[in-house]
Amino acid sequence: MKEIRTSAIVAAKLKQWGITVTEGVGTMGVVGTLKSNTPGNHSIGLRADMDALSIIEKNNVSYVSTIPGIMHACGHDGHTTMLLGAAKYLAENRDSFSGTVYFIFQPAEEKDDGALRMINDKLFDRFPMDAIYGLHNLPGIPVGQFIIRSGPMMAAADSWVVTFRGTGGHGALPHLATDVTVLLAEFILSLQTIVSRNIAPTDAAVISVGAIQSGFFESLNVLPSEIRVGGTSRSFTKDMRDTIERRMKELAHGLATGFECTAEVIFNREGFPLVNDAQSTKNAIRAVESLVGAENVDGNPSLVNITSAVLVVLPVVLRKTCEIQSNDA
Repeated sequence: MKEIRTSAIVAAKLKQWGITVTEGVGTMGVVGTLKSNTPGNHSIGLRADMDALSIIEKNNVSYVSTIPGIMHACGHDGHTTMLLGAAKYLAENRDSFSGTVYFIFQPAEEKDDGALRMINDKLFDRFPMDAIYGLHNLPGIPVGQFIIRSGPMMAAADSWVVTFRGTGGHGALPHLATDVTVLLAEFILSLQTIVSRNIAPTDAAVISVGAIQSGFFESLNVLPSEIRVGGTSRSFTKDMRDTIERRMKELAHGLATGFECTAEVIFNREGFPLVNDAQSTKNAIRAVESLVGAENVDGNPSLVNITSAVLVVLPVVLRKTCEIQSNDA
């Protein structure tokens, strides 16, 4: 929740265009409310994320980050700019629609629970809407093409950390130690069997290692007594999610026992899969096809988790969906 300057800029722009602004929704969230000139009973939300990543940017471009250690590596600055553009256009053309549009600028999409904080701050009670529409950039597809589908669209994102503990020892006398490094090697290879052997071939899931920590390069002859490994997993259903967590724990503890070590497993469920509402998706497809043509609209699920261009369509029951899935977790 560090989007202090960004949320202030967003609020100022919306006010400048005559849009009613509510700040501090879920701490740093901003919501703009725009009503049409003609009365209308329907309302929709247009959503964008505002946050950046903790990365040192080394690009040599005109838009390089000016904040040390912070980079818009996921393109949320583009999302914010696009939604501001839409807000400006609709504010200047209030006769082009009938009803209410809410412009939702979400903080903390990458690391924290920005969306859930806004929902818990009664987002849908304070700003009742029929559906939410949003998009995410996707490097690698041609400009002017869109990926969109109803049903499961983007995966749930979970993080995990496994710590193996043994006795350590001297590298020249490994038989006197319980070597956690060999244990880790076996575990990393075994992780890949979860997707290939425990998840149906018709389903999609990913388990990736993102960090390994142990030992000291100043003491390369020492076998460490503890080693940590962590990463991310992606899945589309609760059953897949349960299977990944269960098998990861079974493999970690089983292999640790076999190597006379111990294992500690932390599995954090951090995001829910995006399931697009069928009717709202049809509405979006019609709008996009009228803009870029049917040949430029494709539909495939993604294992990226976003709370690209990919168009995401959320039904108004998002709040209840989050509550149900939280309870299931």
